[in-house]
Amino acid sequence: MAAMKQQPLRGELMLDVPLSGYTSWRVGGAAKCLYRPADSHDLIEFLRQLKVGEPLLWLGLGSNLLVRDGGFNGTVITTQGSLERLEMQPDGVLYVEAGVSCAKVARFAARQGRVGIEFLSGIPGTMGGALAMNAGAFGGETWGAVLWVETVDRTGCVRRRDPSRFEVGYRQVKGAEGEWFLAAGLQTQPGDVAAGQRKIKQLLAKRSETQPIGLPSCGSVFRNPEGDHAARLIEASGLKGERIGGAVVSDKHANFIINTGNATAGDIESLINLVRDRVEAASGVRLQPEVHMVGERRPGQ
Repeated sequence: MAAMKQQPLRGELMLDVPLSGYTSWRVGGAAKCLYRPADSHDLIEFLRQLKVGEPLLWLGLGSNLLVRDGGFNGTVITTQGSLERLEMQPDGVLYVEAGVSCAKVARFAARQGRVGIEFLSGIPGTMGGALAMNAGAFGGETWGAVLWVETVDRTGCVRRRDPSRFEVGYRQVKGAEGEWFLAAGLQTQPGDVAAGQRKIKQLLAKRSETQPIGLPSCGSVFRNPEGDHAARLIEASGLKGERIGGAVVSDKHANFIINTGNATAGDIESLINLVRDRVEAASGVRLQPEVHMVGERRPGQ
């Protein structure tokens, strides 16, 4: 069989890129290489040309992610602004690529007179990230609406997978190792446009009342332990307002850590560890971080 001919790449390739501009916490060291594909076909070609064994990090809106101050010695693929195909199919299935924000998905469905996924409006990330961790909000979870997913591996091979191929739990998804989510088909139901838009508005108003929206954070830091809430345990441990450097536990919602403007990733990680240790000492419960931590620590941290 003849070797597959390499095609010219059409995306944007950048070297030594500070990731603080690509994460919702606004912290993080530099990536050796960052690529923004032009579209899914360009992404597939980039993966085919990627060096074997190259460390790879996928990045959407950069929420639920802490990049350490020493940076990421590998290649980052950012789907934001590239994998943005979003369309309602004739059978009522919503086709959405990994780079589309969850909030945009919810609003689009409502405008089409389709309901059932309004909860996505409260997830501060892209569909790729939501699929990877079964993100949830307002009592709904991403995989509850998934009919199928498309994945891609390092060779650029695309597969359509049934949800039964994955082990889906609370804030975790296992299965199809070595593959990343490229797109998904979401189940929706027919409904009233005005009612769907009104529900989204109500959910976002509730979120604004209870969470420090507009401040640099990752969303919820810790998973809720079974039968309890991380925020309650943190608040009961007297940790609201606790600070390390420029990182502080939110006074509005104890499961949020805010970058007050000059935090480092080291400050945030140290505060995460302090909160976990104090809560365990006070309650016996060892909280599990929901946020993913990647990269190298700066020497001396």
